[in-house]
Amino acid sequence: MSFSRRNFLIATGVAAAAGSVLTACSSGDTTNNSGGGGKQEAAKANATVVKIGTAEDSKGPAPEVAGAKKGGTVYLLNDDDFSHLDPQRIYYAWNSLAAMVISRTLTGYKIADDGSQTLVGDLATDTGTMKDGGKTWSFTLKDGIKWEDGSDVTVDDVRHGIERCFANFITEGAFYVQTWLTGSADYRKSYPGPYGGKHLKSIETSGKTITFHLSEARPDFNYVLAMHSYAPTPVKKDTKQDYDKKPFSNGPYRIKSHVTDKSMTLVRNEHWDPATDPIRNAYPDQFDFTFGIEQLTAIDRLLADAGKDQYATSWRTIPQERIQKAQTEAKDRVFSELGNGVSVYWINTGRVKDKSVREALIKAWPTAAIRQLQGGAVRGDYATGIMSPLVAGYESQDVWGRLKNPAGDPKAAKEILKKAGKSGYKVVYAYQNDPTQAKIKVVVENALKAAGFEVVTKGIDSTTWYDQVGKLDNQFDVYWGGWSADWPTGYSVFQPLFDSKNVVDQGQNYSHLKDPAVDAAIKAATAETDQEKANKMWAALDKQVTETGAFIPDVYMRRIYMHGSKLGNVKMDPNFDGSMLYKMYVKS
Repeated sequence: MSFSRRNFLIATGVAAAAGSVLTACSSGDTTNNSGGGGKQEAAKANATVVKIGTAEDSKGPAPEVAGAKKGGTVYLLNDDDFSHLDPQRIYYAWNSLAAMVISRTLTGYKIADDGSQTLVGDLATDTGTMKDGGKTWSFTLKDGIKWEDGSDVTVDDVRHGIERCFANFITEGAFYVQTWLTGSADYRKSYPGPYGGKHLKSIETSGKTITFHLSEARPDFNYVLAMHSYAPTPVKKDTKQDYDKKPFSNGPYRIKSHVTDKSMTLVRNEHWDPATDPIRNAYPDQFDFTFGIEQLTAIDRLLADAGKDQYATSWRTIPQERIQKAQTEAKDRVFSELGNGVSVYWINTGRVKDKSVREALIKAWPTAAIRQLQGGAVRGDYATGIMSPLVAGYESQDVWGRLKNPAGDPKAAKEILKKAGKSGYKVVYAYQNDPTQAKIKVVVENALKAAGFEVVTKGIDSTTWYDQVGKLDNQFDVYWGGWSADWPTGYSVFQPLFDSKNVVDQGQNYSHLKDPAVDAAIKAATAETDQEKANKMWAALDKQVTETGAFIPDVYMRRIYMHGSKLGNVKMDPNFDGSMLYKMYVKS
């Protein structure tokens, strides 16, 4: 949302690994804070159900929140301004949190009180009609959808939003749909954007219906169109690069004012009709964002709970230094959820070719001690694979017995190396140059040496981390990484990370895995038109890629936030790892 969910991890995962973006306590984790072993079932318990809704599910208004009422102002305490609000330039989770109340999309997620999600038609009457095995998709707009000036949202606006993605100034958004509409990864060579007066031949419009003709079958295309990169932009209001400063709204709120890096105010969009919206409630009259407030300052203000801060919520996770204080002094105002990110340590299979050596690395890995150095249970739940419990079809599995022994077993690892004739195997471990990672480096080095490895460590500046580990010939054997699905199906996890075509310089197959069986499984799951069957195939792939030893599972990351005493129903959006503005309300 990366920044999609994927790039959210790429951008903030480094900070998280450094200990500055730490998250909530695990409800099902019985591991103690000494970092020792302990069985943990939280991942299974927190698995999220994602289903495809009907036309009836897509009708508004959104279900009412018990006890909620309209009115009042909510204050948001932010460290940074939004990097982009132009929907076509949004590929970052934090930006999407604001876009949720400004830019509606063809489809979206209706989130129930229990956290389950239903993909529904947002601007569209339903979740689309699929033909040709997923190569052709049609969506019809609902009646009564308006822009903030009262004009109708049209299929021309929807088409224009997607065609804008091809313009040369749109460099930050998602790229999936552009590739599928042209059949080329270098999609701008096929189509330069709408400003020359030409439309994409692969998009047809008729009345209130828009039809997409894709170069390949995409049975989960209706999920992809929930990304804000593909929200409509009004043809008549498009100011190109300047549109980022004040995008036009078709959601429940519009931008009243925005002073870069200082403040932003959202007020009601009087032309938004809740009867058309199955997702958003929109109780507050106004949202006031203040930028430039450090995380510790924001949390200290919320702890004091005075004045306007009683109506405020944190926009970032609670820093590690304040978690215990917040949970002790204001437990009823702390909210936490499983985030959508998965932390792992990649094993470079291009260098570590022997699977026995990879198995020994996994067995020896001191996950519990590493997690403790990053805040303990607040860091997240022990992971067993790469597929997040928030992805549709997730199934609990534990190939390597990580839940039984998260502390690692150097003795067992040593026996594996000895049996394979690989005792003394040299491992190059890359880590980020910061105080927390320096401590983790020592723990990792000691565990691997105890397992019979020769260990070489290489420190890398965090600002160049992904540049360095993204190299095809990076000369590292093990290195940290994080991933988050761009939409909650397995495709945006497994295809980028494990398709052998992505073993290229700066590619996203960080483990450099080239496995024909994995490639075939990705292809089969991608082509499956029955989403329930496809979800089971992706879950099976989670186990399959885990068994290859291409990575060491670390944690399913958690987030922890805080709000003032005068706000109600403050919850985390599972898709964007932050507060759902459209579900909260002011108590008094």
